[in-house]
Amino acid sequence: MATTPTDGASMTSLTASTPLPPGPRDDGLHDFEPRTYTFDDVAKTVHVAGSGPAVVILPEMPGISPDVVRFARWVRDAGFRVFLPSLFGRDGAYPDAENGLAVLRRACVSAEFGALGAGSPAPVTSWLRQLASAAHAECGGPGVGAIGMCFTGNFALSMVLDASVIAPVLCQPSLPLDDADAVALSTDELCDVADRMTRDDLTAIAFRFAGDTYCTAARFAAYRRALGGRFQSTVLPDSAANPDPTEFFAEVVGCPHSVVTAHLVDEAGHPTIAARDAIIDFLHQRLDRSDLP
Repeated sequence: MATTPTDGASMTSLTASTPLPPGPRDDGLHDFEPRTYTFDDVAKTVHVAGSGPAVVILPEMPGISPDVVRFARWVRDAGFRVFLPSLFGRDGAYPDAENGLAVLRRACVSAEFGALGAGSPAPVTSWLRQLASAAHAECGGPGVGAIGMCFTGNFALSMVLDASVIAPVLCQPSLPLDDADAVALSTDELCDVADRMTRDDLTAIAFRFAGDTYCTAARFAAYRRALGGRFQSTVLPDSAANPDPTEFFAEVVGCPHSVVTAHLVDEAGHPTIAARDAIIDFLHQRLDRSDLP
């Protein structure tokens, strides 16, 4: 059951340790409706906007930054109803290095996300699957898209275990942080995902920069071994990354990483814009089809 809160404040405890006033580049998300969704007695804020088939967009570390909101608006404006859950950080905040690092450290030790340890499914994915199911019930259509980024990249694949999710997108999936060659799903979970994708003829698309040290070529190879041709990846050259990203990505991340957010270059014909458009085209191909159940 979802209710509308009185304000858009995030309900997660994984906020920055030092509260800051809104910065000059913060985004107030004024064109989104903040709702509270509660599943398994866990309540989280979800920002909702748009109309059309449902797409759940999971924020990257360190939270729903202005760059994440920009991407969510692009998806919304392409004809989808966006569900943007608040999982960590301060919603709409400019990702500075100090506070972003504090959020990252808290998330890394949180059992909810399973950031460390290969083969460890994240408990939050159960909550996210229920959100996808609720979004599908609200919006109808053949199913739901799920887009994960960075810390949440592999969560989009785990969400395929809910029957509503038919269009998973993995942008630079970075977990587990302590094993660059692994995926953050248990063996059983990965087998169940592979079975479901084969049974229902689903495909996952994925994106990374060539020199990303958090989402490595070995990680994509691990996904490919598990899913075969149902995992379709695009690798962008490092030269395509925005050379002047926000502070957190410049000082903490330190490598080309966020394909459609912080390292995107908003210029027509740019490779990162092509990646954004490929994601939107994939969502249309899957979610606009009337021949799917």
